[in-house]
Amino acid sequence: MPTPKIFVHIQSDTLKKQLSTVLARKGCHFIYASEDESWEQALLNANVHLALIEMTDDISSGLDHIVSSQLPGELEWVFISNGQPNVTLDKLIRSGAGFHLRPPLDLKLLQEILDDFIDDYTTQLAIKTSEQVTISELDQFGLLVGSSSVMRKLYRTIRKVANSEAQVLIMGESGAGKELVAHTLHLSSQRNSGPFIAVNCGALSPELVDSELFGHIKGAFTGAVKDHQGFFAQAEGGTLFLDEVTEMPLAHQVKLLRVLENREYRPVGSQHIQQANVRVIAATNRNPAEAIEQEIFREDLYFRLAQFPLMIPPLRERDEDITGLAKHFLAYRNAQEHTEIGISSEAISKIADYHWPGNVRELKHCIERAYILADDVIQPHHLQLQQDFLGDGYKQNASLENIPAGIPLEDLTRAAIEATLAENQGNRKTTADQLGISVKTLYNKLEKYQQDDER
Repeated sequence: MPTPKIFVHIQSDTLKKQLSTVLARKGCHFIYASEDESWEQALLNANVHLALIEMTDDISSGLDHIVSSQLPGELEWVFISNGQPNVTLDKLIRSGAGFHLRPPLDLKLLQEILDDFIDDYTTQLAIKTSEQVTISELDQFGLLVGSSSVMRKLYRTIRKVANSEAQVLIMGESGAGKELVAHTLHLSSQRNSGPFIAVNCGALSPELVDSELFGHIKGAFTGAVKDHQGFFAQAEGGTLFLDEVTEMPLAHQVKLLRVLENREYRPVGSQHIQQANVRVIAATNRNPAEAIEQEIFREDLYFRLAQFPLMIPPLRERDEDITGLAKHFLAYRNAQEHTEIGISSEAISKIADYHWPGNVRELKHCIERAYILADDVIQPHHLQLQQDFLGDGYKQNASLENIPAGIPLEDLTRAAIEATLAENQGNRKTTADQLGISVKTLYNKLEKYQQDDER
């Protein structure tokens, strides 16, 4: 992966000695002006990502013009001054040009600034490599979009935890963006060149969890006609994201715990132990304490996964972001489809006034539906909200229509479970919630149906 380039213009020998250990760090390419050219010309020719400049009297003149008009907007600046009043520097800092460090120089702070810069550079490079379209009036960090205070706090937290190897448990409501947070953690980490493998634990078949997670060898069981790499092997050197981890059967939670503790696993049918060079990030939309109390989630697994717990704010706590996100999703669709569909102020007001129980996912789907319905401009009547589909009248009518008489109740229950499970693409947690039963009850029902089919 390419490394960021940093331009350094330091004239003071004392300052050069102070910075020598900081600038000798790995992961950056440092460029200095030669004796044959001015530092301004060297900077313009260098095509760098960050400039570290000592603010001496002879370089203040004209610097604001270079910063504001001759260099690309993505260039970051760090100014080191002598602590004396400097009108040019004050103007640059007020305009958001970069950091200003005063004497005595805090080398630790400078190191942190460089670390943050390298993290941001690596994340943005990974996003560009994946050819993501990022069009937004909001701040962006990794795959996340938002300028509200809670999101900026989340960005800072992600940046700090990303470079550790701690397991992270992401908690938040459905649709809040837990997988995007997990993927951003991966992109911001030192494992970003490795794979990111996402697994929905609620959609795993209880009979095949071991094979799916750890793999199997040919002949390990009926139907194992060839070797199969499990998710841990697929994520080797990268990140394994276990979504809805509380929906994993208890018997398999024990095996997952052992892998996290020992960093070892054995494919089904194999006699050879494999080493797991994987960072595990898990997520749940449940309250872990309630899941533990209901005996569907092991407490020891919770503590192992939640070395660093991370709570994702629901959209209703991000008032400043709601309309910006709506415009972001619309701009994304316009860019993808090469169109110029607009949105009216009345539609924006309707979006701002709604409480969005389905969070960012609901908002995104709402905008995508409105985009399809609108000719030139999205109007309020194009916005189909979740409450329009799931109101009390809808639920009541849906429960009474097309139900034939004389069907045994058990057959009707099975049909409802299988249809709902298929609609949710095998997600047992969502299916149980919609049917008004516990996940444990759903598992018991499915196990009974399988036994009935085998008789």
